[in-house]
Amino acid sequence: MDYFQTIQQAIQYMEEHLLEEISYTDVADHVYLSAFHFQRIFSLITDVTPGEYIRNRRLSMAGQEITLSDVKVIDLAYKYGYDSPESFSKAFRRFHGITPSKAKKADAPLNSFNRLVIRISTEGGTIMQYRIVEKEAFQLVAKVEQFETEAVDENGKEVNKIAGFWEDSRESGVFTELMQHAETDDFYGVCAPVSKDSLYFDYGIGMVYDGSEVPEGYQVWDVTPTMWAVFSCIGDTPGCIADTWERIFKEFLPGSDYDMLDDTDFELYPADGPDNLFCEIWIPVAKKN
Repeated sequence: MDYFQTIQQAIQYMEEHLLEEISYTDVADHVYLSAFHFQRIFSLITDVTPGEYIRNRRLSMAGQEITLSDVKVIDLAYKYGYDSPESFSKAFRRFHGITPSKAKKADAPLNSFNRLVIRISTEGGTIMQYRIVEKEAFQLVAKVEQFETEAVDENGKEVNKIAGFWEDSRESGVFTELMQHAETDDFYGVCAPVSKDSLYFDYGIGMVYDGSEVPEGYQVWDVTPTMWAVFSCIGDTPGCIADTWERIFKEFLPGSDYDMLDDTDFELYPADGPDNLFCEIWIPVAKKN
């Protein structure tokens, strides 16, 4: 799969349907990806979420229109997909920094969010190390929760709730419970879409299952046999995970002989490893046709 071309096709589709009732799940369907996989690829390549892109483009267009015509705020609200003038005015002010009524005045300062165009640029020849591993099926015993594929704050900015899940699990004794049912000392952060069109994904904190009785509130996570591309996250903080994911989509996948499969991927936190290794990212891959 050409991820850059896929995202450009997604942007084209969004632009053609900005004035219609559309969500990022509709866009994901258009480019034949699960909502979870599409949201992650789009965000890593463009630095904005699909939902944020749609909102910002609509508010940018609304700002242009309000300064060039006598259109009523209520008409703009419904035109650009808002349920009420109040919700539109709130979003408008958050984006532009002024209310719609003030924007109607001459020389009002407004913000612009232009259409994205994806271009591939060649930069310094950096090396991204990886290894390809063929692994048989295995099972994890895991504490699993569902998270929104696009979780945003009141300002429409993406928020990451996974770190909080890890912290809550540590404080509530999840790690200790998992170790009672594990074959190894390694921890996993495992992730998969709930279904193709779901707005949620499953994320589990787990360990390799030893076959004992699964404790209440936990479950067995089956990881299917496949080929994996494995990347080391080097650093002292979780930020190195996001940096590695960005490089996977911007550097590794476009230039490699592999496509990422829309299935379970995971972070592996080995009990024994180099001091500078935060974790490993394992992504399921297949040879390109």
